[in-house]
Amino acid sequence: MQLGLIGLGKMGGNMRERIRRAGHTVIGYDRDPGLSDVAGLAELVGALDGPRVVWVMVPAGGPTQAVIDELAGLLSPGDIVVDGGNSRWTDDEKHAEELAARGIGFVDAGVSGGVWGLQNGYALMVGGDPEHIAVVKPVFDALKPEGDFGYVHAGKVGAGHFAKMVHNGIEYAMMQAYAEGWELLEAVDSVTDVREVFRSWREGTVIRSWLLDLAVNALDDDEHLEKLRGYAEDSGEGRWTVEAAIDNAVPLPAITASLFARFASRQDDSPQMKMIAALRNQFGGHAVEASEG
Repeated sequence: MQLGLIGLGKMGGNMRERIRRAGHTVIGYDRDPGLSDVAGLAELVGALDGPRVVWVMVPAGGPTQAVIDELAGLLSPGDIVVDGGNSRWTDDEKHAEELAARGIGFVDAGVSGGVWGLQNGYALMVGGDPEHIAVVKPVFDALKPEGDFGYVHAGKVGAGHFAKMVHNGIEYAMMQAYAEGWELLEAVDSVTDVREVFRSWREGTVIRSWLLDLAVNALDDDEHLEKLRGYAEDSGEGRWTVEAAIDNAVPLPAITASLFARFASRQDDSPQMKMIAALRNQFGGHAVEASEG
């Protein structure tokens, strides 16, 4: 099938390549002309046969809204827009309503996989009407990991991004637990090789995971994380998860504490946040800040 893809950054560019490898036609647009297949959105839409599917992969909020507003004036009834960025689920509901008024379908897709997605596939959590999902399904099949898992139609519009938001909240708490354990091991004199302790946990333990593998990768690069400043940003989804928990009276003490720990990292050079920063760089290619030492 044909797909228009808007946003060819760290994830979008790799997604274009993975979809093409599966035999589909992808026409990509990015503000960077060196990455783009076309000069603008009008040219992208004009290059696709109808009914069109256009996947938006740009930062949440204003940039996504601007792209969807422009697409609304270019697309035709029966076309479908997929938002694969990290939009808030409440924005999805608004976008779906705006596009439905013009006869255009809308699907929200929470995408996880970071810089490793081209190689390993992307976990996909999607929301929308079943008939819209069915049209886009060949692209979902191309992006997902091999095997039975890694894709779910989570529910109606907004469900995909809500599921991805909760996924990222859990990710916050898991990274925080690894970071706290690493700092405690580093603090005692009796443990002389913390990196190898982490490596030993990769097999036969109940805490083994891909995040643990990435922690070992980070420690192989910088055994005591001395090159990093203990500072970690948050993407916004951790905040939304906590806000949703408050709205629904659901207690999330671990996820909430992990979010607040990131806030604390901006006040001091936190050892735990060196590990959080290293993990975010490993799985998502997120920027790190060098130590001043």
